[in-house]
Amino acid sequence: MAKVTFNEERCKGCKLCTAVCPKKIVVMNNKKLNTRGFHPADVIEMEKCTGCAFCATICPDCAIEVEK
Repeated sequence: MAKVTFNEERCKGCKLCTAVCPKKIVVMNNKKLNTRGFHPADVIEMEKCTGCAFCATICPDCAIEVEK
């Protein structure tokens, strides 16, 4: 199973990762704010992640790490 890790402090909430996820499991965490005032991205249903790393590739802030 793949594991996606977000560096929440680097995330600026641009939502690019949510747009490219083929399983639509990357979402913005509206219950949390980072120190810069942005809602960071998060993964729901990690077990559905295929490890494609589209989210990490598109992230302009290199805030996402995918492990297979």
